[in-house]
Amino acid sequence: MSPDHSSLNGPQIEAVRHVHGPLLVLAGAGSGKTRVITSKIIHLINDHQVDPAHICAVTFTNKAAREMKARVSRTLEGRKTRGLTVSTFHRLGLGILRRELENHGYGANFSVIDPGDSLALVRSLLRERNGQAEMAEAIQARISRFKNDGLLPEETIPGDRLSVEAQGIYGDYQRALKACNAVDLDDLIFLPVQILQKDAAAGEYWRERLRHILVDEYQDSNGAQYRFLHILLQKRQNLTAVGDDDQSIYSWRGAAADNLHHLATDFPDLRVIKLEQNYRSTGRILRAANAVIAQNAHLFEKRLWSDLGEGNLIPVWRCGDGNEEAEQIASAILRDRFQRSGEYRDYAILYRSNHQSRPLETALRAARIPYQISGGISFFDRSEIKDLLAYFRLLQNPDDDPAFLRAVNTPRRGIGSSTMERLGTFAREQGISLFAAIFEDGTGIPDRTRDALLDFAQWITLKGDEIRKSEMIPALRSVPEEIGYWNHLQAEGEEREAKRRWENLQELLNWMERLAGQDEGPADLSQLLQQLMLYNMLEREEDEDRDVVRLSTLHAAKGLEFPQVFLVGVEEGMMPHRNSETPEQIEEERRLFYVGLTRARYHLTLTFCSRRQRYGEHTAPEPSRFLQEIPGDLLDWKGEQEPPEMEQEEAFARLRAILDRQENQTG
Repeated sequence: MSPDHSSLNGPQIEAVRHVHGPLLVLAGAGSGKTRVITSKIIHLINDHQVDPAHICAVTFTNKAAREMKARVSRTLEGRKTRGLTVSTFHRLGLGILRRELENHGYGANFSVIDPGDSLALVRSLLRERNGQAEMAEAIQARISRFKNDGLLPEETIPGDRLSVEAQGIYGDYQRALKACNAVDLDDLIFLPVQILQKDAAAGEYWRERLRHILVDEYQDSNGAQYRFLHILLQKRQNLTAVGDDDQSIYSWRGAAADNLHHLATDFPDLRVIKLEQNYRSTGRILRAANAVIAQNAHLFEKRLWSDLGEGNLIPVWRCGDGNEEAEQIASAILRDRFQRSGEYRDYAILYRSNHQSRPLETALRAARIPYQISGGISFFDRSEIKDLLAYFRLLQNPDDDPAFLRAVNTPRRGIGSSTMERLGTFAREQGISLFAAIFEDGTGIPDRTRDALLDFAQWITLKGDEIRKSEMIPALRSVPEEIGYWNHLQAEGEEREAKRRWENLQELLNWMERLAGQDEGPADLSQLLQQLMLYNMLEREEDEDRDVVRLSTLHAAKGLEFPQVFLVGVEEGMMPHRNSETPEQIEEERRLFYVGLTRARYHLTLTFCSRRQRYGEHTAPEPSRFLQEIPGDLLDWKGEQEPPEMEQEEAFARLRAILDRQENQTG
C-alpha cells in the first residue's frame, strides 16, 4: 500500500514526492523527519516501482536503523523489502568492504578492531619508535583526523609536533593493521572512499546499486562521510538529506555543519524544503527555543511552531548550590508523580557534563527514586565480554594480533611478558603474525613455554575448523568451558561476582544466536563479529522500557523526548562550557542548549545555582547568557530557596510514605 499522505502536512508531502534530484529537508526538532524518510521509501517502492535493492537509507545509530526498517516493513504489510539497505554509515561501509576488500590485499575474514585495540597498537608502535608512548591517545586522535580528512599517510602535511609524531607512525599503523588482516572504525569509511575512487569497476557497481540515498541526521555527518556520499552520487543525484543545522552538536567528534553548505555548492539543482511544524512541544517551549537559536548565524532560516497549545510558563529556579538543586528536583518529581499518578519514565534530568550527575544521584537515591544514567558502562566494555570476543576474533582470523595478545594468557598459561617480547620481535622481523610465529623455529623461546603456545595455537586451529564445518552457535557456546574461563573467574574474585560475569557471557552468546537467526543475518562468524563490533563501537544499547528517571548529558539526549525535562546548571562556565571561547564554540554551545530545550514536550524547568563547588573550591557563577536570550514573558523566575535541612527530609519522607502506600495498594 502507498503511504497515507493524509497523515502528512504539506511540506512533508512535498519532500516525499520529490523523487529525482538532490533534496535538503531542513527538519526542525520534533517535526516528523523519520516519518518523511519512511514514507518516501514506501513511495519509491510502491508508486515508482523502484527495486528495494536500489534504495539506501542511512541513519546514525543501529537502533534508529532497526526502527526505520521495521516501520517500512509494517506499512508494506509483508511485501518483500529484500535488498533494502537501512543502516549506519559504518555498516554501509562495512558492506562495501565485504565485497571489495579482498581485491585490495586483505583476506575475506578481516577483523574490525575496537578503539581500545587501536590505541594499544598505537602505543606499541610508539614504544618501538621512541621508547615511550605518553602521547598515544592524542596521536590516535590525530590519525583518526587524517582519515576523516581523506588523507593517505603520504598525503599528510607537516604541522605541529603532534602532527609530525602522528605522521611518523600513520603508515606503520596502517601496515600493521593490514598485516593483522584488520581495519579500525575510521577505515569503515576511509577505505570504501579510497576503493570507490580508484577501482572503476567497484565504483560503477555501487553507484548502479545505490540509486536513491536518504540520509537522516545529515548535520551530524563528517567530512569523510560527505565524500563517501559524493562519490556514490556521481552517476545519479537522487539524494534526500534530512537534517537540522540548529542541532549540529558534534564538531568535537568530527561532524561538519559545513556539509549543509557543501550541498548547496556541489549540487546546484538542490531543492530545500523546511519542516517547521513541531509535533512534540508546547508553544512557549518552542518560542523560547526559537529565540535562543535565532542568535546564531544561519544559511537557511526556519522557525518552529506548534498547534499543541501555549502550555505553562517555564520555571527558572535559582538554587543555593548543587545539593539544593538536586534535592528540589527530586522533591518536585515525587510531588508531581503523586499528583498525576504518573510514571518515573516521564522525567528527564539533562546536564552539560557528566560530573553534574553526582549530587543528582545522591538526591534521587535519598528519595528512593529509580533512575538510569545514559551512556554508562557499555556491555561490551566489560572485561569478560572483551575476553570472549577476543577468542572469537582469533578463531575467525588467527592473524588478528590484538585479539591474540588478549586471549593468549587469559586464562593464564604461564606465558610471560619476556616470551611475548621475543615472539613479537621475531614476528616483526619475519613480517608475519604472532600466531604464525608460534609455528616457526628460531624464536628463542624455551621449549616448555613454546609447548604452551603450541597447545594454544593448535586448539585455535582445531576449534576454528569446527566452527566453520559444524553448527556455528553450539561450537561458540562451548568455548568458555573449553578454555576454563569459569575457573579463571573464580580465581579472580568472589563466587557471586564470578556468577554475574558468567551470566554476562551467556547473555552475549544468546544475543549472537538471535543475530545469527535473523533474516538476512550474518552468514558466518566473520560477519557476525563485524556486526557485534559495530554495536560495540557506535552506540550503547539501553533499556528504555524501564520505569526510571533518565539522567543524561545533553549530547546523549539528542533524538529523545520526555513529557517533563529539568535542564540543570544553566549558568556561565557550565552552559556555555568554560572551555568555549571562540564565536564558533559559543554557537555550538547555544545549539546544545537548544537541543535541551526541545527535548521537553509539556513541562520544562531550568535551574542554576548561586554557588558551585568545583575541585574543592567554591565559585559564584553567573546565570547563563542563554537565559537572557529567552523573552521574559515566557519565564517564571523562582527565587533562591533554602529550606531547613529537617524540613527537606520531612518533605521527602512524607511524599515517600504516601507513594509507598499508593504502590502497595496497586501492587
